[in-house]
Amino acid sequence: MEMSDEMLYKSTRGGEKVKSARAIVEGLAGNGGLFVPESFPATDIEELAPLDYIGQVENILSKYLTDYTNDEIKNCVTSAYGTAVFPEGPAVLRDVCPGISTLELWHGPTSAFKDMALQLLPHLLTTAMKKTGQDKEIVILVATSGDTGKAALEGFADVEGTRIVVFYPSEGVSAIQKLQMTTQTGDNVEVIAVDGNFDDAQAGVKKIFSDGPLAEKLAAKGFALSSANSINWGRLVPQIAYYFHAYTEAVARGHIKMGGKINFAVPTGNFGNILAGYYAKRMGLPVGKFICASNANNVLADFINTGRYERKRAFHKTLSPSMDILVSSNLERLLYHLTDGDTAQVAAWMGELSSDGCYDIGDKYLQRLQEAFHGCWVDDRLTQKTIAKVFNEHGYLLDTHTAVAWLAVEKYQETSGDRAHTIVLSTASPFKFTDAVLGAIKPESQTSDVFDVLSELSGLSGIEVPPAMQRLATLPVLHKQLVAAAEMKDALLNVLGGP
Repeated sequence: MEMSDEMLYKSTRGGEKVKSARAIVEGLAGNGGLFVPESFPATDIEELAPLDYIGQVENILSKYLTDYTNDEIKNCVTSAYGTAVFPEGPAVLRDVCPGISTLELWHGPTSAFKDMALQLLPHLLTTAMKKTGQDKEIVILVATSGDTGKAALEGFADVEGTRIVVFYPSEGVSAIQKLQMTTQTGDNVEVIAVDGNFDDAQAGVKKIFSDGPLAEKLAAKGFALSSANSINWGRLVPQIAYYFHAYTEAVARGHIKMGGKINFAVPTGNFGNILAGYYAKRMGLPVGKFICASNANNVLADFINTGRYERKRAFHKTLSPSMDILVSSNLERLLYHLTDGDTAQVAAWMGELSSDGCYDIGDKYLQRLQEAFHGCWVDDRLTQKTIAKVFNEHGYLLDTHTAVAWLAVEKYQETSGDRAHTIVLSTASPFKFTDAVLGAIKPESQTSDVFDVLSELSGLSGIEVPPAMQRLATLPVLHKQLVAAAEMKDALLNVLGGP
């Protein structure tokens, strides 16, 4: 087996070190922490530059998944990112206007950036199951604010040795997102609505993962739980690659010189996407600032600006529902790195968040945080105004999440004077949020049927509706179950054959 220096993983809350295959199979550490790499491997960007996207992903993964062979990594990556899955390419850089480009990450089967990791994770997981001798059926448990659910369902449907159960907030996703999930076929899939918001669904899933007696009961039935949320290292590690890809593309187009700094703006909810960029920076990518863009649920923007995380606040349903999150799971990983691996401190903060609903990292760690991140939030009115402005001035159509990040860039540049070339991560097709996008560029429209809205938006923008979305009109709804957040555990047990 060809291996580089061995990379091990530990929980953000302490405990034993494990290899990557075990971290990916388990998803969440037994003590409730998240698996993090022991170190950040240095990366030669000039060596990455000539490689295509698949080659760049293989290079990055080989540094982190050192218990996988080179052939195993190659097989996983080529299966995930071929033209059959991403006809236009996995990560498409668009130069929208001088100084700002977008990185479109939504050209996969579900038209959202979650495909970038969730087309790969099933291959990484099934390989890891063989490597760890896992003989139980893996139950993938997912809480989704809209995009992760469909992308995970698409990736894991009918994958041998797995089942997948997705919980989504009943009124917290767009009409298209709901249809994408509730029409999902597959003998091993189950989709369940939760009467509550995303945080309720996420808290329920975390509670299930930390339930020791439940794990024993499931093991006796031949099941083992794992996660496809970004708490799983196998979800997060593929995302590092597209930051390097965006940088090498920007160099090739002359936006920056090799070694020059670039900024990234990321619409952020659960913090996994932007954290992958931070990991790329720790590996040597020359990033000046990560602009963390929030909607009215601005817990992250406030945290970056003050050092205080406060989840006890009003929850807002917004036009960018995938960011309607008040408890950002992946932030725990960042806290681990900011404290140089002080697991006791991280565990204490997470305890305070659980008991008091808040924690404060203090001036020392706030300074470290602000060296890399800038926080900014944008309300719905300005989100729609930005969609209209960018479309009218540049002929480019933003979805509601990408629009939040775009305006965050403009606000940051105005207040900081930093004019470094900036790449806005475009996380979803505008057709996933048609009502809001159409309402922004044609507020007088009276169209209400979701599929008529798709057609009208396509006609106005000149962009073809993704074929998979067109097909939703003819697909039957297969998943209709609705449960209270307190009933999620029982619902899972019923899916798996009863108590």
